[in-house]
Amino acid sequence: MSHSPPDEIAEITPSAPISVAAHGWRAKCLQRLIRMALPVPRSVAIPAAAVRLIAAGRMPPDADLARLIGGAGGLIGVRPSPVDPEWGGPGTVLNIGINEASHRKLAMTLGTDAADALYRRFVQSYAIHVARLDPDMFSDPSASLADVLDAYRSETDEPFPQEPARQLAEVLRSMARAWDGPTARLLRQAKGAPADAPLGLIVQNMALALGPGVTGSGTIQFVDAVTGAPGITGRFRGQTQGRTGGRDGGSMYLTRDARGTSLEDAAPEVFADLVRFGIAARERLREEMQIEFVVTDGCLSIIDAVRVQRSARAAVRIAVALGSEGIISRAQALMRVQPRALAELLHHQIDPHAPRDLVARGMAASPGAATGRIAFSAAAAQAAAARGEAAVLVRRETLPEDIRGMHASVGVLTERGGMSSHAAVIARGLGLPCIVGASAVQIDARARIMRAGERVFAEGDEITIDGTSGEVLAGSAEMLEPALDDSFTQLLEWADAARAMGVRANADTPEDARTARMFGAQGIGLCRTEHMFFDAARLPAMREMIFARRPEDRRLALDRLLPMQRADFTTLFRIMDGYPVTIRLFDPPLHEFLPHDREGMRELAESLDLPLSDVVRRVEALTEYNPMLGMRGVRLGITVPEIYDMQARAIFEAAVEAGRQGEGVVPEIMIPLVSAMREVELVRHRIESVAAAVRAERRAGFTYRLGVMVETPRAALRAGDIAEHASFLSFGTNDLTQMTYGLSRDDAARFMNSYIAQRVFDEDPFHILDQDGVGELVMIGAARARERRPGITVAMCGEHAGNAESLSFCLRAGLDYVSCSPFRVPVARLALAQETIARDMADSAAGMPRG
Repeated sequence: MSHSPPDEIAEITPSAPISVAAHGWRAKCLQRLIRMALPVPRSVAIPAAAVRLIAAGRMPPDADLARLIGGAGGLIGVRPSPVDPEWGGPGTVLNIGINEASHRKLAMTLGTDAADALYRRFVQSYAIHVARLDPDMFSDPSASLADVLDAYRSETDEPFPQEPARQLAEVLRSMARAWDGPTARLLRQAKGAPADAPLGLIVQNMALALGPGVTGSGTIQFVDAVTGAPGITGRFRGQTQGRTGGRDGGSMYLTRDARGTSLEDAAPEVFADLVRFGIAARERLREEMQIEFVVTDGCLSIIDAVRVQRSARAAVRIAVALGSEGIISRAQALMRVQPRALAELLHHQIDPHAPRDLVARGMAASPGAATGRIAFSAAAAQAAAARGEAAVLVRRETLPEDIRGMHASVGVLTERGGMSSHAAVIARGLGLPCIVGASAVQIDARARIMRAGERVFAEGDEITIDGTSGEVLAGSAEMLEPALDDSFTQLLEWADAARAMGVRANADTPEDARTARMFGAQGIGLCRTEHMFFDAARLPAMREMIFARRPEDRRLALDRLLPMQRADFTTLFRIMDGYPVTIRLFDPPLHEFLPHDREGMRELAESLDLPLSDVVRRVEALTEYNPMLGMRGVRLGITVPEIYDMQARAIFEAAVEAGRQGEGVVPEIMIPLVSAMREVELVRHRIESVAAAVRAERRAGFTYRLGVMVETPRAALRAGDIAEHASFLSFGTNDLTQMTYGLSRDDAARFMNSYIAQRVFDEDPFHILDQDGVGELVMIGAARARERRPGITVAMCGEHAGNAESLSFCLRAGLDYVSCSPFRVPVARLALAQETIARDMADSAAGMPRG
């Protein structure tokens, strides 16, 4: 078999034509272990092409089945071998080949109890997974062998199959069909697998973990799966076959331990070999591996080696350690960490000294803590996210169709499930805090309530989940800042050296700016100044300005806001300390600053000393049918120019003040919602006049850059004209997506799931950038701007800019930088590094120089 073509069943030998694509990752891993001369039992790889035929009912020839059974000389097991281990697969089936005859032989060598345990375990597994009988009838660990054989005969009207070839054929057929089942397809597609992902199978001779002497099975790994710190961990259980099952002869520690017996004491040669094999596997496989092994009367067999399951923190530490030691390159280290996983390291933790209003406990499935409002459905979570509200998705258990709701949530809580449930696996992949199996909680999705003992919570109520401890708390909780270690810092330093695009942050407050600096942002790419006006101390002056009838009166009101704005910008400039700060001029419609209920209007009338009727008329006059498309952005700046005059003066005076105490400050002023070149000309002329006045008054020189936020399709199409009056363009893809689709992101959640299910959209365009439509406008705008003004800076701001799936487009578009929320900055830094590395590898493979 060793020289069979790659699409035929082949024994795994050092020279066999085994490939990941044809036979799966486990087959290739076993071949590498065999090449290292590790004691691996005889293993045979069934390629994916043959598995597909088996699923369709075309079994391997009898000769092949006979060779698989006949060459074993005992019992065999079948293990799945997908291309990617993260895709999962059907469960391993052990002890194939046991029957009445082999049971009698095993009883003579191992004893009746051990032989019964092996036989009983196989009958139970076969009944549940192959014959598809009721699991409740075959799950009792105290049942005798005779009981399970009688139950099988009773349920199937035939005795348990005795022919090893038939047993193997049925196991192979069952595993092949399980892989093609709809549930399995949906689960692996949720992990990024294609719908037609291939599956190979491994048939392996079994090394028995039952018998005399030091005998049993276990696993060993050489790093901590949570922290990534070096250290031997694992388990060894005597007289136990496989990860579960068999009769437990007692657990041992692996290394010497004062608390009890250890494998290192009981079988020092075996332990020394395991350590030696672990070091060799790490160096040769270039990965931290968990080794599955069996000891038979002091004789060691290596059954399998899998990549150590790890938390996000451990993934970073392991990748950096392997890269620092030269086992893998820095580029490979960068490619081994999922950008989204970094978000887990940024999560807050609940302060252990703070009071906790404990509601329930569950399994801590994904670490970190989050506070949000309860959402009982994916649609509710998406709607909350569209409103800018944090939501915790609360479900009995999640399904693949809930993934988009999980994307929109800050955390996940489920009543059912375990550590390998859909919610737990997906949440860990997304870096979301998650608690599963909170059995003290009862969820009534129809009534939209959650009961926890005597307490009842409705949709919209605030809760906190601690995915590190598994605790569910009522209300919000005091949080501790995330702890970012040296490995995290090192990985991102490597990412910065590799990436070919800048990363800035969207920051409106000093807290945002400090967070952005902490996470390595290279400046502020979007400061939304209107957020500063909602402060209670500023809102009265803002409302006074809105009610002013003459420009002079508006200036008086704005003069009260000027020192506040100047202080805001001075603080931001000082925090960024020489990095660029892009300040977007006032954008929203004025009605957002006014009350709309009768009581609020009455209070406003009293504060302004105006008749209530005047206030009502002014509010009604500012009301628009579609305010997002009305008098906002540059339109407001042109019709009420005093606002932009005040802001420009505040920016320039802050630049002078900050520049005297720190590095040179070059503010960037961005005009929002532009659609015509003339708009830019008008605003530019007024800003130039303000700049000249400040230079004269302060007797200080400064420079600044004026740019445009491209949010309308027309601005993208006319970017060439606009570029003549701008130093930079920044595509605001949130509004650009709304206007391109004619779709409000506040209302899209009502039908988005239906659209995606019917493939109208591949994904929510507000979550993943629409590269075909919105992306084409970005490409057109960037090209036309650069054609008219070579050297112009082109960027993207908004949440698309921090989305790993969208950043590959940004790199292809040749943008100079992206700007995203501070907590997405590390994700963007790593994702851009990975995209740059992947692009360079593709160019190298094609023989193209990097451009």
